[in-house]
Amino acid sequence: MAWLLLAVLGGVSPCLAAEEASPPRVYRDVVQARWQSGGDRFWYRNDLADGALEFVLIEAAEGTRAPAFDHDRVAGALSELLGEPVDSRRLPVESLELGDDGSILLIGLERSWRLDPETGELTVTADAAGVPGLPFDHRIRPSRYLGGETHVTFLNRHEQTVRIFWVDGGGGRVLYHELEPGERQRQHTFTGHIWLVVGEQGQTLAVFEAPANEGLAVISDREPSATLEPELAEAGNAAVPAPDGRQAVFVRDHNLWLRDLATGLERPLSYDGCAGDSYVMDTQRDRLVEMDYQRPAAPDSLPEVFWSPDSKFLVALRTRAVTERTVYLVESAPRDQLQPRLRSYPYLKPGDDVPIGVPHLFDVEDGREISLDRTLFATPWDLTDFHWAPDGSEIFFLYNQRGHQTMRVIAIKATTGRVRVAVAETCETFFDYQGKTYLKHLDERGQLVWMSERDGWNHLYLYDRVKGRVKKQITRGQWVVRGVERIDEEQGRIWFTAMGIVPDQDPYYVHHCRVDLDGRNLVVLTAGNGTHRIAWSPDRRFFIDGWSRVDLPPVHVLRDATDGGLICEIEQADTSELKAAGRRFPERFMAKGRDGQTDIHGIIHWPRDFAATGSYPVIESIYAGPHGQHVPKAFRAGYRLQELADRGFVVVQIDGMGTNWRSKAFHDVCWRNIVDGGFPDRILWIQAVADKYPQLDLERVGVLGGSAGGQNTVAALLTHGDFYKVGVADCGCHDNRMDKIWWNEQWMGYPVGPHYAAQSNVTLAPNLTGELFLIVGELDHNVDPASTMQVVDALVRADRDFDMLVIPGAGHGAAGTAYGRRRSMEFFSEHLSTR
Repeated sequence: MAWLLLAVLGGVSPCLAAEEASPPRVYRDVVQARWQSGGDRFWYRNDLADGALEFVLIEAAEGTRAPAFDHDRVAGALSELLGEPVDSRRLPVESLELGDDGSILLIGLERSWRLDPETGELTVTADAAGVPGLPFDHRIRPSRYLGGETHVTFLNRHEQTVRIFWVDGGGGRVLYHELEPGERQRQHTFTGHIWLVVGEQGQTLAVFEAPANEGLAVISDREPSATLEPELAEAGNAAVPAPDGRQAVFVRDHNLWLRDLATGLERPLSYDGCAGDSYVMDTQRDRLVEMDYQRPAAPDSLPEVFWSPDSKFLVALRTRAVTERTVYLVESAPRDQLQPRLRSYPYLKPGDDVPIGVPHLFDVEDGREISLDRTLFATPWDLTDFHWAPDGSEIFFLYNQRGHQTMRVIAIKATTGRVRVAVAETCETFFDYQGKTYLKHLDERGQLVWMSERDGWNHLYLYDRVKGRVKKQITRGQWVVRGVERIDEEQGRIWFTAMGIVPDQDPYYVHHCRVDLDGRNLVVLTAGNGTHRIAWSPDRRFFIDGWSRVDLPPVHVLRDATDGGLICEIEQADTSELKAAGRRFPERFMAKGRDGQTDIHGIIHWPRDFAATGSYPVIESIYAGPHGQHVPKAFRAGYRLQELADRGFVVVQIDGMGTNWRSKAFHDVCWRNIVDGGFPDRILWIQAVADKYPQLDLERVGVLGGSAGGQNTVAALLTHGDFYKVGVADCGCHDNRMDKIWWNEQWMGYPVGPHYAAQSNVTLAPNLTGELFLIVGELDHNVDPASTMQVVDALVRADRDFDMLVIPGAGHGAAGTAYGRRRSMEFFSEHLSTR
């Protein structure tokens, strides 16, 4: 959810912006390595200005960078073979294959050539094969992020003009290109993103999924093998086989049954299941986490079971159904009918009953249930990470107690059902279970790796799984572990990402590190003052380190995996087109927070024509959701906020206290205190900017945001109306009792207490003194639109003036539509106009 909101409200879409006809581009900013099987060398392709191409070869073992071949020589040879001039900067080559004999296969769209680099001899390959096309009949689904950046080249071989849409993370369609017959377009995208091709009559012609490596999307008159509509799993009497393949467990009449796979004989295993308290896999639970469209629907009768490795025992979850809350929406202007349409969807809110899956242990050979004492996992929010010991002696699972203040790793002995605790941890505020949970069993060692903020910073701990106690704190210091990439149990090493680990750098920059399981030999593998993303060679002897900042275009280097030592420089991005177009990079800025000690970081988007003698109003683009940090750190070619800045506003983005990925104390400011929004830090930060740049007029400060940022925007005017004078709030979750259960209980706690009402924008509405513009989409499935309407009701009852825009048919992020953006900017121009 968060990345989509940021894309709509303040940044760029996950793909390059489509609105400018020919926007200035950045070149040499992406390195997609194609490693040779031996892992000693790789090649990549640079797409340069005016359609020029360049192929580069890196000899990793030798530390050299050079052209993959003599481009001029190949152009001459191709000119002779094709009987027409070939530009060495625009070779008809899309990809390469490096031969073990030193030869290079040059792969074009429709044919290939074999090159001998020593002699320059070029021969047409026997099969004349070109770049293989991507499958064109994927199901339509929302895009999801499955990896890093990539490119897809669309080639229109259809007889009609086609339109190419990106399917966004919510299932919406964003038009990117129209291709005439014979035209091609190379598109930047991300692995896992979905691209839809539509014909002149609106018919679906193809659906492509962006691959990890660059792909060719050929659009032709081929017929798809099946309908391209969204795929749903088929319901049926599905069974889960045992590891030994001798039998399987399935559900009949809400109970577990066993089927002998050799004879087909069936026998019951449980007898306590019934409608409303069944062993059928829980589909209600799937809907608790923001309507998880990435997970396929489960077959209706599939049990959620965990077989022991020896097939002698199993644990199954029996789930008690709850009454689902339903949200109703009226689609006022459907495109396919005159009359309005009533829509509804299940949507649990804070304090609602949640479906609870209760573990039951069965001795399969004896056909009996082994009773369990559930005291240690009596009130779960969730039970996850079920894991059997390799010998089948115990099963482990992670217990997250409702309220998110107690986490336990539970162990159950298979033969007796004895329950014990392998990890126990409680917290006075909350566990960030969505962002800072990591559990990895090291079966050979009888240990596990656990993530915790118990010392005030997010770190890794090695546990003795048998004794249930900490064996060693693996990482420590005033920095945070961002995530674990890999654990090699045999070598006793962990590869992970960290933030704040390099002194005197922005604490949000990501660096890649390695440490031994015993906490020794910590190595920061990446270097460079920026945020880093790496790509490993297949054998993990080398890695490509790409790093950047908002004010520094990407740099790529090759490093040794042993110690991170520099092997060779690869690319430095070329931003000459941006500079020629007058683009200004955001400025990084740091100021002290409310305690006078903590560094608060943000960025400034300047108007292109910013003048030292001018006077400029300030607009803060806010998103203070505690689940993350939200100010961009890596370089971007463009920002949608620049559209606002170029109207004469200085636009700022800040991560105040209460947001994520600093110390536990920094994060805990949000605990039962969402209304705080980090405003004491934000205001001081903006004032510090104005001290440095007196052109900022702090009598004219505005704020805008959507979703959690919409809630923050209204709260800014209601609680700090002396500073923030104008606000545009889109699709805000203005009352934490009205919004989705999982997000709000995480930060506001359970049970629902009076602090929920006290911090509601509805309760605080009479405090409004500034100019407020509320925007909402009538079909918002993420945040109940009634949340906005209840603020409206409170403002009306309090006799407060405000503006409002309801966009028919729009969903979450309605202000991100072209109409919504225009109205928002005009509202700021009207109320914060320059003097």
